Amino acid sequence: MGKQAAGRKKVSPRRQPFEFGDTAIAAGTRATVDLPVSVLSNHTPMTLPVQVVHGRSDGPVLFVSAAVHGDEVLGIEIIRRVLQHRALKSLKGTLMAVPIVNALGFINHSRYLPDRRDLNRSFPGSDRGSLAGMIADLFLREVVQRSDFGIDLHTAALHRTNLPQIRISSIKGRAFELAKAFGAPAIMLSSLREGSMRQAAHDEGVDVLVYEGGQALRFDELAIRAGVLGTLRVMVEMGMLTPAAAKPSKMVPMVSVSSKWQRAPQGGIFRAHRTTGDVVAQGDVLGFVADPFGDAETPVESPLEGIIVGRTNLPTVNRGDALFHIAEVVGKADPERKLDAFETELTMSPLFDEDEIL
Repeated sequence: MGKQAAGRKKVSPRRQPFEFGDTAIAAGTRATVDLPVSVLSNHTPMTLPVQVVHGRSDGPVLFVSAAVHGDEVLGIEIIRRVLQHRALKSLKGTLMAVPIVNALGFINHSRYLPDRRDLNRSFPGSDRGSLAGMIADLFLREVVQRSDFGIDLHTAALHRTNLPQIRISSIKGRAFELAKAFGAPAIMLSSLREGSMRQAAHDEGVDVLVYEGGQALRFDELAIRAGVLGTLRVMVEMGMLTPAAAKPSKMVPMVSVSSKWQRAPQGGIFRAHRTTGDVVAQGDVLGFVADPFGDAETPVESPLEGIIVGRTNLPTVNRGDALFHIAEVVGKADPERKLDAFETELTMSPLFDEDEIL
């Protein structure tokens, strides 16, 4: 009897379900859970929808969120493509995907909630506060506090565009390693802002990468591809996916610890001569601001040497309006070569076959 028992194959205990809201998600399955938030004035329930993918094997818990600002729709498409990727069938750990955090802003094509509050300045929130505060509190309790790490997807504000970039609060530690694994062309050192999700998560001991790319209310295919591939690379680096899910980037990201916005010297019609990704030297002419008659124009010069990581899309400007966001690059990086390599890498990646994303 003892010999027979010794010869039996040891069976691993089944992984426990992931309890989320009022749903138990079994290992190896996924489910979309609607967390109740409020009831609208027309008696329509408002929820925070979260799709939970619970892997068959143990591993980290990662959240990926988008549309904290309701008009930043690009991140929603990134999450959709990640959730449809075949690599998630072999997921280790748990993925919580929240494509639309600010549902009311999303419906209204607005960055803000109906009371004009910025959700990303309302954390940690309160279950007895404003609507923004209640959503922030719910997201923090149900999603952030149950995670080991997070990726928050953003775009530039309305009428601006951003070069794909990762923002972190320190260029040391595990978050910096995951930022490099993401593979965006630039990593920006960005201090924690009071009221932001990243600040609240940091206070809970959860690091968050903030991805910025593209513009509000628009899709930018390059920025979408960078976000999808970067998210998968982070999951590979965390041991949640096999290395076959996403090859590491051959490009070492540029690191910037300081940046500056160049602003309009006067009001008028702005003609940009440079764009995101361009390398500029101090004093380079970036464009001109002219009066509507063309009688006078003022050059806009770069205040420093670096790379343009953000710019306005509006030709009509007032004095003091932000025109170009220029980042100083640490070390002896070759920005032009790196950006060419970045675009080639995304274009040639087999991840983006047509049947993979439709």
